Amino acid sequence: MSDVSEKIVKVIDADVRPVIESHGGGIEFLGFDETNGILKVELTGVCNGCPGAAATVRNMVEGVIQKSVPEVREVVRA
Repeated sequence: MSDVSEKIVKVIDADVRPVIESHGGGIEFLGFDETNGILKVELTGVCNGCPGAAATVRNMVEGVIQKSVPEVREVVRA
């Protein structure tokens, strides 16, 4: 795993996962493409299939991760 991917996982574990889990969901790191800056995640639990999942990824997950890991240009769901 690259240094950037390790930083992403740490931010997910510390800052994103607790918020998602507090709503009954989960989030999994699937991979980071360093060439185009795209992070791929999977939402699980009640977040999987939720109508607000796209907004959660775009507004919360992406924003939180980009503050700590500017190499991430976009977060997409699997």
